[in-house]
Amino acid sequence: MNLLQRFIAISFIFGWSPLVGQISADNYRIYSVKTGTEVTLSSIVADMANFDVLFYGEEHDDAVTHFIEAQLLTLMFEQYGEKMVLSLEMFDRDVQTVMDEYLQGSIREKHFTKDARVWSNYTDYKPLIEYAKTNSIPVVCANAASRYTNLAGREGQKALMALPESAKPFMAPLPYDTASGKYYEKLVELTRHDPITTTDSTGKQIAPVAMMGGFNLIMGQSLWDATMAYSIAQYLKSNKGQKVLQINGRFHSDEGYAIVTQLKNYNKKIKPLIISAGPDLSFPEIDWKQFSYLGDYVIITDPSVPKSFE
Repeated sequence: MNLLQRFIAISFIFGWSPLVGQISADNYRIYSVKTGTEVTLSSIVADMANFDVLFYGEEHDDAVTHFIEAQLLTLMFEQYGEKMVLSLEMFDRDVQTVMDEYLQGSIREKHFTKDARVWSNYTDYKPLIEYAKTNSIPVVCANAASRYTNLAGREGQKALMALPESAKPFMAPLPYDTASGKYYEKLVELTRHDPITTTDSTGKQIAPVAMMGGFNLIMGQSLWDATMAYSIAQYLKSNKGQKVLQINGRFHSDEGYAIVTQLKNYNKKIKPLIISAGPDLSFPEIDWKQFSYLGDYVIITDPSVPKSFE
């Protein structure tokens, strides 16, 4: 039985995505920037022998990228076994205990999904969680809760520092670095407003920031990025030699920005490998030079495949 057949069979047993069976390797192409050639998922997994963290940057509503993620997790586990760990943007650090309880089979799924505050499209990530549960793969709940990023965006890092000490473990150590350079410029562009000059609430002078309805996007987004980077670094510090598959929105890792840059603040020795995945209308006749700046591997998916959610 080949990989696709195994995945479809497992998905059928667990009753996962209705798109399973409709998606195949014909719905995506993978390009290696290093070799300048199209490659397979197995090539990426083999390449991971030389790296510590595989960043898989997705578009959250792209059914094909979710299909690929499940295949990638399977291949990595088959290659690296007990060294394998899954890390997710989709779960916050303060629900790590809930995740661990579910993975060891102590609590029911209905309690897990409620108490872990799963995303509305959890069905896209359920195959990863169930595969991890079945194969005893640790799962790192990597993100900072939105209540903290909202506070950071509204009132700055000083407000985070004023939180009870019991809240501090659920985010990156304070103060955290904020976005700069080209990544900062990308965030500013998102607002479609003229940036204004300000200072961080810690008193440190910073560059003009992007504001959205009074919300400082730089502060909020940087807390997410820093916290995910810190979660990965903290796990690897206690579990040396592990291979981390980090799943996040592609904006958080494309071009080596955001989480990848923040990771260097916590451990410069950690070696990242970056995948940027998403649809493009040029598929399947792709001009790879247009996308080669995005990561070490670029996956272009078939835009004709229905979205996993609207």
